[in-house]
Amino acid sequence: QVQLQESGPGLVKPSQTLSLTCTVSGGSITTSYYAWIWIRQPPGKGLEYMGAISYDGTTYYSPVRKSHTAISTDTSKNQFSLQLRSVTTEDPAVYYCASVPWVAGAQYWGPGTQVTVSS
Repeated sequence: QVQLQESGPGLVKPSQTLSLTCTVSGGSITTSYYAWIWIRQPPGKGLEYMGAISYDGTTYYSPVRKSHTAISTDTSKNQFSLQLRSVTTEDPAVYYCASVPWVAGAQYWGPGTQVTVSS
């Protein structure tokens, strides 16, 4: 079973870059079976898809904040990461990483990490 764990700073200042890492165990991020995804949930709101990366490094971003978002992998550490540039007061949320099969199958999610934006 794939397990995921988010890590990163819980507090970021406005205009700075948020960097989060998802460490994957129980499976390899180089498998073609899964898309590796970042999702967030702002306070009082629903889940918001941010983007995904496939085994070959192809990225798929949501149109929202696309120009400020970057997802990458580190295959040596079996991790994938999210960078969100120029954070604003719209970016506080619980950020989740997940593995979602391209075809039907089980999804696996990390527990989430809370991010606050404040000066």
